[in-house]
Amino acid sequence: MIASKLDIETIRKDFPILKRKVNGYPLVYLDNAATSQTPKQVIDVIVDYYSRYNANIHRGVHTLSQEATDAYEKARGKAQQHVNAAEPHEIIFTSGTTESINLIANGFASFLTKGDQILVSALEHHSNIVPWQMLCEQTGSTLKVIPMDHNGELLIGEYSKLLSNNTKLVVANHVSNALGTINPVEEIISLAHNAGAAVLIDGAQAAPHIRVDVQKLNVDFYTISAHKICGPTGVGMLYGKEEWLKKLPPYQGGGEMIAEVTFEKTTYADLPHKFEAGTPNISGGIAFGAALDYINALGYETIANYEQELLAYATGELLAINGLKIYGTSENKTSVISFNIEGIHPYDIGTILDKLGIAVRTGHHCAQPIMDYYKIPGTVRASFSFYNTKEEVDVLVEGIKKARLMLS
Repeated sequence: MIASKLDIETIRKDFPILKRKVNGYPLVYLDNAATSQTPKQVIDVIVDYYSRYNANIHRGVHTLSQEATDAYEKARGKAQQHVNAAEPHEIIFTSGTTESINLIANGFASFLTKGDQILVSALEHHSNIVPWQMLCEQTGSTLKVIPMDHNGELLIGEYSKLLSNNTKLVVANHVSNALGTINPVEEIISLAHNAGAAVLIDGAQAAPHIRVDVQKLNVDFYTISAHKICGPTGVGMLYGKEEWLKKLPPYQGGGEMIAEVTFEKTTYADLPHKFEAGTPNISGGIAFGAALDYINALGYETIANYEQELLAYATGELLAINGLKIYGTSENKTSVISFNIEGIHPYDIGTILDKLGIAVRTGHHCAQPIMDYYKIPGTVRASFSFYNTKEEVDVLVEGIKKARLMLS
């Protein structure tokens, strides 16, 4: 399917927020890497849950509880199919990618000792750095960094040299949130497994653009946040190979994650409930399933083609602005452009763009080591989704030119 078959005007009608104005201007929402917008089809699912069958799950014999349980577990099945997990119980519902990563870090505390190593890429979001630093402090393990180059690409040759018998875990994102770089995760996973290490891939930024096959990747752990993929905030998923999930201890204790409790001993529930203590975000999980339905109905190939068309157009138009520099120039990248204008702080540009109704992200994007590498305080980041248009790119370009004149 080619890009022209994506009916953007019809799609935009699915997103109520795109009709609003900001500071008197039509909203141009280009902060999709932070949070995507939510279509009415997903919003309606949330409203339907609270209107018709709001009840706790897995615990009740009454009709509402059974209906809620069925809808929630159906959503788990959708997530399983979406990433091609072998079993539905390999999908753990969490509050999002950050909790998913912390769940694994907590579990690996049982396996690591002094002298063990964790490798982390230089392109990571803070949520895929800090939990591993905390784990190393707790266990005496060492955190080593896979370096990057000026294009924003990982140095795979250097990564190979870092791998050793002491490497127990390799963590990397599939796509950089700050630069849009698509990392060679297949190679990263294969090399790690050859060294006997497990692999966690942060898929938060990849999920809106790339449909992953966890069995084909042979990845041990993979994370997704619903709010990056047209779903609600506060819910996401962790995929884990069954063999690993059975070995890891529970992350939290409480209701639902137990099989039997006495004051002398507690036995834990089977997967996936072992890792899902307490009442979950039920409506969020069900809506996550609806978001996956929405995205898959459009088709990932169609989305990718259109977003790459937008990326190419926006890149050309932005580079024509005097003094503008783009950071992250990998040939393989998603529809994200991080840039600065010489002599102007990114925050100032973002503030003026907001006055014109244009939503972009400014700062270090929770990826401060990347900014330190480039020796900059941060960037302006415009991140595009399938509901954005070339006309919105033109509005962005004119807004940047206006900001440049005002701030120079």
